[in-house]
Amino acid sequence: MTRTLPPGLTATAVVAASSANLGPGFDSMGLAIGLYDEIVVETTESGLVVEVEGEGSGQVPLDGSHLVVRAIERGLRETGVSAPGLIVRCRNDIPHSRGLGSSAAAVVGGLAAANGLAAQSDSTPMSPERLVQVSSEFEGHPDNAAAAVLGGAVVSWTAAGAGDPRYAAAPIRLHPDIAIFAAVPQVRSSTAETRVLLPEHVRHTDARFNLSRAALLVVALTERPDLLMEATEDVLHQPQRAAAMPASAEYLAMLRRCGVAAMLSGAGPAVLALSTETELPAEALRYGADHGFAVKRMSVGHGVSWTSGVAVRT
Repeated sequence: MTRTLPPGLTATAVVAASSANLGPGFDSMGLAIGLYDEIVVETTESGLVVEVEGEGSGQVPLDGSHLVVRAIERGLRETGVSAPGLIVRCRNDIPHSRGLGSSAAAVVGGLAAANGLAAQSDSTPMSPERLVQVSSEFEGHPDNAAAAVLGGAVVSWTAAGAGDPRYAAAPIRLHPDIAIFAAVPQVRSSTAETRVLLPEHVRHTDARFNLSRAALLVVALTERPDLLMEATEDVLHQPQRAAAMPASAEYLAMLRRCGVAAMLSGAGPAVLALSTETELPAEALRYGADHGFAVKRMSVGHGVSWTSGVAVRT
């Protein structure tokens, strides 16, 4: 039986950006980054109001097609409740269409906000495992979504079988000596647009190469950061996407020439760098600034959080 929520309930969700793939871990590896969106939702007697501040303001729809609204509605159904009306306020710091998981954050944040509402009606909120499953269904793969749900570094997978796919993920402990740098350009890119650049079939030797590097990547991220350069090599998706984002491809190559383990963040065009140094080489910083990249050291993102009531943003 579906319970109808009374007006006046509020919930807040805070969700991190994420980087997927990390080089060879195509659609399976992810890392939450300390850049956050906040969603505040309030139940009302009727109607829908959507407000957006920060990234995406003036560019995203302010109706039921908004991704956060769709996720909230899905989350309410999952928890067995409904709301006659909603006010949804999105305060976004995660850049859109840059490869930093903004769509996954919107979905995970919306689902978490629904958890915050459902908890006030004696309904059982979705578990982290269920959040990974439901959020991954929106995109068809769990890398960004799992990182946004669990925080930190994750390995995710899809279990094929009868019926709908089952998505799952496991956290891995990121070595404390690893520093994270994000280089974000002004230009945008769509995952859907760059995914069509990937071939339907790959050579056996290329598959073997990436399998070895993905396995090595887990070792490098957790125990041996000295292996990050080799562990972040990829032949399955980054070279194929290079023509669509030449500036990012060149900056990635330049960072690697400087000895920095750099990779496209997700489908790009942002570039992610992992290093055991506290700063990137001066040459790399100058190159990034000269070519329109905002380069910043980032913290490791925490898993999505939700509360009942409006939280004060810090």
